[in-house]
Amino acid sequence: MKRIFALFLPLLTSLVAAAEPPNVIVIVADDLGYADVLFNPRHAKEVSTPHLEALAKASVVCRQGYVSGHVCSPTRAGLMTGRYQQRLGLYTGGEAGSGLPKKEVIFPQHLKAAGYVTGQFGKWHLGPTPEWSPALRGFDEVFGFLGRGAHDYFKLDDPEDPIYRGTVIVKENGYLTDRLGEETCAFISKHKAKPFFAYLAFNAVHAPLQAPADEIAKFQTGDPGRNTLLAMGKRLDDAMGKIVETLKREGLWENTLLFFMSDNGGPLAQGADNTPLRGGKHTDYEGGIRVPFLICWPAQLQPGEFGAPVSSLDVLPTVLAATGVSAADGTKLDGRNLLPYLRREMAPEPRDLFWCSGSDEGWWAIRSGDWKLVAEKGKLGLFDLAKDESEANDLASAMPDKVAELTQRHDAWLAEMAPPVKAGAKRLDLASTSPENPAKKRKKKKAK
Repeated sequence: MKRIFALFLPLLTSLVAAAEPPNVIVIVADDLGYADVLFNPRHAKEVSTPHLEALAKASVVCRQGYVSGHVCSPTRAGLMTGRYQQRLGLYTGGEAGSGLPKKEVIFPQHLKAAGYVTGQFGKWHLGPTPEWSPALRGFDEVFGFLGRGAHDYFKLDDPEDPIYRGTVIVKENGYLTDRLGEETCAFISKHKAKPFFAYLAFNAVHAPLQAPADEIAKFQTGDPGRNTLLAMGKRLDDAMGKIVETLKREGLWENTLLFFMSDNGGPLAQGADNTPLRGGKHTDYEGGIRVPFLICWPAQLQPGEFGAPVSSLDVLPTVLAATGVSAADGTKLDGRNLLPYLRREMAPEPRDLFWCSGSDEGWWAIRSGDWKLVAEKGKLGLFDLAKDESEANDLASAMPDKVAELTQRHDAWLAEMAPPVKAGAKRLDLASTSPENPAKKRKKKKAK
C-alpha cells in the first residue's frame, strides 16, 4: 500500500497544485551570452553559474529559445505585450526606449483582473521619464530604474539616473544586482498568501562592466574585461539561487511558473561567448536573437529539453493559459501557448518567426521551419539550421527560389506592421509615425 501511494504522490501533488493558480515569475538577464551559462552543453570552461545549472535541471531547457529583438528595449516591448513590437511601430532601441504606447494592455494588467499582485524589479527601458513608470502600467510594487539601458552597479543614488520605489526616487546602497534579487525575494515572502506576478529584469551583465573586486578575483582568464563579465554573471547567479531558495522556504516552489531568459544575445565587443552561434547583440544571426531560455513549473512540467523554436512572445500567452486568464479586451497575441507542447500533449507545430530593425538597409530575418533567411545591411544569407546552427554555410546563391519564398513571407508579415515611430523622449504617447511602412519602402526599392 505504501508503495502504491508513493507512486501516485507526484500525481496527487500536481493535481493539488493545479487547483490553485500558479505564482508567476519572469526573469530577464541583460546581454547574457549563449555559452555563458553552465546549462549550455558547450559553455565556456571558465563560467560559474551553479544556481542556474540547478534550476535548469528542474526546468524545461529550450535549446532554440528566441527573443523578438536583437537589442534590449524592443524585446521588452514584445515581452510585455505578447505582440511583435513592430505592430506598435517599435523597431529600434531608441523608439521602444522612448515609451511603450499607453493604450497597450501589458502583462500585469492582464493578471490584475484575476486578483494577482504584481511587482516589477530592475530595468524598465520602456519609457525614460516618470510618466512612463511601470507603477502606472499595472505594477503594484516597483523597484528599479526607467529609461537608460545601462545603470551603474555601485552608484545607486545618482540623481541623473535614479532608483525608484514606485514613483518615488530613493537613495540606495549596495551592488545593484544583489539589491534587485533581495527586493524580489522580499516581494515573494510578502505576498506568499496570494497569487503574484514578479517581473525581474536584471541589468546584468550589461555594461558598464562592474563587479565587487573579490568576485572578479575568482576568475583568471587573462582578460580583465572577461573576468569582470564572468563575475557579474556569477553575482546574477547568486541572486537566482536566493530566489529559488525563497520559493522553497515559503512553500511556493512547486506551484510557481518561472521563466528565465536573456533579452538578446551577448555583445562580442564586451567579451560575451555565444558559442556555437554566429554573431551577437545588434545582429539577427542566431547569436543575436537565440538566448539561454528556461521554463520551470515543478507541479506541471517534467524537466528535460525542448528542441522546437520558442519565442519570448510566447511567455504571456503561456502564462494566461496557465492562470486561466483571458487576454484583456480581446487583445490578439502573436505568441502561442506552449503548455500543450511542454507537457508533450501535442507535437510542436511548424511556425514562422520574424525580426526587423526597421529598414531593408538594416537587419531583418525570418525563420520558417529549419530555414533561416537573414538580411545583413542589404546582403541576404540563407541557412539550414537543422544542419548548420552556426550559420556558416550560406545557401542563398544556390537556392534563389527559397530566398524569394522567405522574402515574400517576410514582406507579407512586415506589411501588417505599423510604420516606425519618430523617436522622441518628451512625447506622452507614441502616436506620431513616419510616413511609410518599411515593407512599402522595400517594394519601391525592388521596382527601381
